[in-house]
Amino acid sequence: MMQSLRIAATGMNAQQLNVDVLSNNIANVNTTAFKRGTPAFTDLMYQNRIGVGAVTSSAGTLAPTGLQIGLGVNTGSVYKIMEQGSISNTGNDFDLAMSGRGFFRVNMPDGTISYTRDGTFQVNQDGQLVTKEGYTVDPAITVPADATDFTVTGTGVVSVKVAGVTTELGTITVSMFTNEAGLESLGDNYYRETEASGAPVDTNLAENGAGTLVQGALETSNVDPIESITRLITAQRAYEMNSKIITAADQMLSTLTQMT
Repeated sequence: MMQSLRIAATGMNAQQLNVDVLSNNIANVNTTAFKRGTPAFTDLMYQNRIGVGAVTSSAGTLAPTGLQIGLGVNTGSVYKIMEQGSISNTGNDFDLAMSGRGFFRVNMPDGTISYTRDGTFQVNQDGQLVTKEGYTVDPAITVPADATDFTVTGTGVVSVKVAGVTTELGTITVSMFTNEAGLESLGDNYYRETEASGAPVDTNLAENGAGTLVQGALETSNVDPIESITRLITAQRAYEMNSKIITAADQMLSTLTQMT
């Protein structure tokens, strides 16, 4: 009887984690380029009271199914769904939305490189293209103080007009990963490469499967609010069902105690 209490507890823990993940998704429904998380559940190991195919008689008959009792559920992983978010126009020339695969490279204060889909860029006091935290974009783009008509093509070519003459400042390139879901989330819309993600492959936009840029726009979160609320209700119901198992098991134990 106590086994059912432990099994139900694993179910409640799993659904609590499910709710945590869904809550984070819903909280970030308006976060630029946010990628929703999804938990993957696995059943725990089984007690083999009668093994499948065990000999059941001296005549050599075999148990066709055996007697296995599961011990509950466990969370195998929480992985990112890296599908494209919608493109939303902002009217800010420095905002860049990634349409398709690829990540912007950003120089972090500790000298490492992080990756992001958030193209909320500005220029700093030196004219360098930077993130909202002031981290420089890699490769570096520096806008002259007297420049006008800042333009970025779909393939990442950056140009401005200086004294009425069009001048190219450089080309924004991106990084791609074999397993994008294997990137480590750092917060602030940044990711870090891991062994699971594979090494970054730096490439030009619109080449080798990379996407293109949309100037004056940002990629929105890929969280579907209606789907998330539906899944939240399902998780709540599953949590309640596991709690009812504990209640039923407790009542059965009380009956057993009264009999002894």
